[in-house]
Amino acid sequence: MKKFSLRALSVLPILALAGAAWANQPVVTVGVSISATGPAASLGIPEKNTVDVVKTEVDGVQVKYVVLDDATDTATAVRNMRKLISENNIDVMVGSTVTAASLALVDVAAEAKIPLISLNGNAVVVTPQEGAKKWAFKTPQNDSLMAKALLHAMQKQGVKTLGYIGFADAYGQGWLKELENVLQGTDIKLVATESFARTDTSVTGQIMKLIAAKPDAVLMGTAGTPGALPQRELIQRGYKGQTYHTHGSGNADFLRICGKACEGVILPAGPVMVAAQLEDDNPVKTLGMEYTKLYESKFGEGTVSVFGGHMWDASAIINAAIPRAIASDRQPGSERFRAAMRDALENNKDVGGVHGIFNTTPEDHTGLDERARVLVKVIDGKWVYQPDLLK
Repeated sequence: MKKFSLRALSVLPILALAGAAWANQPVVTVGVSISATGPAASLGIPEKNTVDVVKTEVDGVQVKYVVLDDATDTATAVRNMRKLISENNIDVMVGSTVTAASLALVDVAAEAKIPLISLNGNAVVVTPQEGAKKWAFKTPQNDSLMAKALLHAMQKQGVKTLGYIGFADAYGQGWLKELENVLQGTDIKLVATESFARTDTSVTGQIMKLIAAKPDAVLMGTAGTPGALPQRELIQRGYKGQTYHTHGSGNADFLRICGKACEGVILPAGPVMVAAQLEDDNPVKTLGMEYTKLYESKFGEGTVSVFGGHMWDASAIINAAIPRAIASDRQPGSERFRAAMRDALENNKDVGGVHGIFNTTPEDHTGLDERARVLVKVIDGKWVYQPDLLK
């Protein structure tokens, strides 16, 4: 017993020194508000889960994440951010999952002078990079980049007439605008457009109108599991044309809910979705496979999602910015440090993510190029890489 006590006592000074060293480390606090429940839960859950596997120390600086659920509700997202500011004195904010909530957080970020990183793909969140949006960044690919990828597929497949059904919100409306823009100057005609709410349980009327227009193909401007509703209705009503989805449908829950009705669906996605299928010289293959291994070892095989990848990339650009912000002001938690983080995030160079390589500028707060997109097709219930559709 005495021997044990002496050994325990001998360890105490070492533990005390280690504790003191850890306590003296700078700590950068990152607030997160995502949609872990509500209509966008299938997107928000992998974002939340990814926080458990991101790197939490960079160059001797601790990175602490505080995560709250906004339940896919804009007002809750705003309350979450204000709570994180007042109670946790955050240095950076990440959120939210959907467009409306992300847009609402932009004004809070500018008011509090805290850099915001959105996990939503709509470019309106960060453009133009002036006024309040000087404080806003995002990691998902711009919808315009993905719309151009879909155009490649449509042209390859000989589509001449197209129908569209999307959410009756900022996401669906934004995608309709991107679609109209990308079709200008092409021989593809948009012959019918319809919309529905994320919480709707039937779209029969809208689908019957789409089918009556006899389009060669239909694009669904949806995100997460609600996108399965129009897809299943189209197939059940006997539609035989090609169906396309936006990258918002790129998750396993969408496939699970949609079932066999999703067979043959084509959509653009971040390369992490099919990391193992990418060419060996693809610049994000190694990072994508590393993230997939980390995530699936904790949450199960086949659970990795492009949406979790957006959270991983948020952590990557934060970690890349921290050393430069620390060099200019060694006091996380201060207004000067938050401004330094904003400046550093705006000038990230060649930061590797699982969706692409980030090069941000004062004119571009996303910083992704064509390396951040691939086209995939649902074959036998799995995502299959389709490189030929982008050539």
